[in-house]
Amino acid sequence: MEQGINQSSAMGTTIKIGERTIGSGNAVYVIAEVSANHHQDFDQAAQIIRAAKDAGADAVKLQTYTADTMTIASNRREFQIQGTVWDGRHLHDLYREAYTPWEWQPSLKEIANGLGLDLFSSPFDSTAVDFLESMDVPAYKLASFELVDIPLIQKMAHTGKPLVMSTGMATLEEIEEAVQAAREAGGEQIALLKCTSAYPAPPEEMNLRTIPELERRFDVPVGLSDHTLGIAVPVAAIALGASIIEKHLTLSRSTPGPDSEFSLEPPEFMALVEAVRVAEKALGTVRFGPGEKESSGKVFRRSLYVVREVKSGEVFTTENVRSIRPGLGLHTRHLTEILGRRAACDIARATPLSWEMVHR
Repeated sequence: MEQGINQSSAMGTTIKIGERTIGSGNAVYVIAEVSANHHQDFDQAAQIIRAAKDAGADAVKLQTYTADTMTIASNRREFQIQGTVWDGRHLHDLYREAYTPWEWQPSLKEIANGLGLDLFSSPFDSTAVDFLESMDVPAYKLASFELVDIPLIQKMAHTGKPLVMSTGMATLEEIEEAVQAAREAGGEQIALLKCTSAYPAPPEEMNLRTIPELERRFDVPVGLSDHTLGIAVPVAAIALGASIIEKHLTLSRSTPGPDSEFSLEPPEFMALVEAVRVAEKALGTVRFGPGEKESSGKVFRRSLYVVREVKSGEVFTTENVRSIRPGLGLHTRHLTEILGRRAACDIARATPLSWEMVHR
């Protein structure tokens, strides 16, 4: 069920994916990324979708490419991966292992939709966009490395579907160019995801303070595509205004695979969703003064009390009036006004002082 979250300001527009409105003032939209964690087994892909539902995700995301739409087979050095969890592998070999068969994807969408989940995908070339259009996906996701593929952005934006773009590695100028290209091609619903394109990504390189700056500059919903280990970083992103959280989900990290190392297992993903829901509630509104649950705390505040029996006409002194707990008497700021004045009536010990008891 969609849950509105009150916030003090509503920077940025909203987008709508399926029945969900996404952006400031709305519940965080949590996406489970399937990626290569199906290990070329349709049943595992379907199990991941069911696990996403059980964990509380709002959507699942696929990737739509083949090794040949992504790159070409070559053993040249520049096609070899360095400095990542895929060190030493060639691009074509990696994508041949990691791709999600296209013939699965309509069935996976049917499974997800039957569970009440949105399902969409990241296309990596124009043929993938055409294929996903035939599936009537509700939105598109642009991977970080494709942010510089302007024709692909234009192709997706031209469909009129919401477009969520990751910004890993991108300079501000590259993000501006991508957003402008999407808007000029008819994209009216755009969201950006802060992303660090390292696998896994170290927390010290996440720079989450970029999230509100992206929202300020582009006036769009902003979220986080997270490749760190654990759940602390996406929860922190909520406090900075993230409206979308995307995280990889695997059935088990013990099963080797291209993305296993930086994916969450189902109980961890459930813990992530629960923490996100707590964090968004905790943001609340700008408010001062006691809340509903704080009203009973007055017993712990200080106020002016008569601490010794006082007779009518007797002078108030530091011996018979003190600032103590609970907070039901006159404010402590009035102590100097009270001292030296006389009681207007008999006052029993442990009585909260009020102006009616002070002789005018």
